[in-house]
Amino acid sequence: MAIEWKGIFPAFTTKFTAADELDLPLFGKNLQAQIKAGIDGVILGGSLGEASVITTAEKETLTKYAVEQVAGKIPVVMNIAEGSTSEAIRQAKLAAAWGAKGLMLLPPMRYKSDERETAEYFKTIAASTELPIMIYNNPVDYKVEVTLNIFDQLQQYSNVQAVKESTRDVSNVTRIISRFGDRFSILCGVDTLAMEEMVLGANGWVGGLVCAFPEETVAVYKLTKAGRIAEALAIYRWFLPLLELDLHPKLVQYIKLAEQQTGLGSETVRAPRLKLEGEERERILQVIDSAIAGRPALPDYHSL
Repeated sequence: MAIEWKGIFPAFTTKFTAADELDLPLFGKNLQAQIKAGIDGVILGGSLGEASVITTAEKETLTKYAVEQVAGKIPVVMNIAEGSTSEAIRQAKLAAAWGAKGLMLLPPMRYKSDERETAEYFKTIAASTELPIMIYNNPVDYKVEVTLNIFDQLQQYSNVQAVKESTRDVSNVTRIISRFGDRFSILCGVDTLAMEEMVLGANGWVGGLVCAFPEETVAVYKLTKAGRIAEALAIYRWFLPLLELDLHPKLVQYIKLAEQQTGLGSETVRAPRLKLEGEERERILQVIDSAIAGRPALPDYHSL
């Protein structure tokens, strides 16, 4: 399956049981709700999420299960966030063997690579695999910027096809398009900037709160791209307090609590993360439950 890098790609949370094992039934329940809502692909093992605490064996289980569940309807993309080039190459080969159809690739973890090193890292991995690649550009959280000059070097690799744009600078969408035209698909990676970036020409949205609110997320994308801005904006304004939960270091706890409240998951996380408690939990629940109580009626966005 070739990947059309556009639309909604959830950065899917990993579901765990109380015994700290993978909760595949709950994982599957949410994934089927996402497919029904109209998502365009799914990304496993998100980097700011719980990627660092998932074993390779668990990645294999999740990837194979997701491939089976989607049944060819949408592509399964595996996230690669590793500290060494050799391990990233190994993970890319495993992803292909497990049935993933694409990769989301971060700069090296832990070591702050310079521009030359970052470019070489991406080029070496791209040359090692035939899988389509989306580069994750998030200098705010990972301290390494994938510059336009790096993307210029990556143009020679046909499988480097997209960017998850998380610089927090909406004008970077315009810079990429002005420099490269449609060579790279652009998917917004910051929930609170998604509609703004799609209006500027971004092709889609790698979402976090979509894990709990898939229909509203897809509706905002479809309506925006159909030019029905006022309708999209009404949903987006309702959505914003929820989307802001994606910007916090505890985004996994916040999103999983939202999934629990919408019946699509549980708040169980893996240590060292801990479940929310006390005032913090009540405050986040207030945001989530207030939004659920005022959930907007959606137009028939599936036909757009």
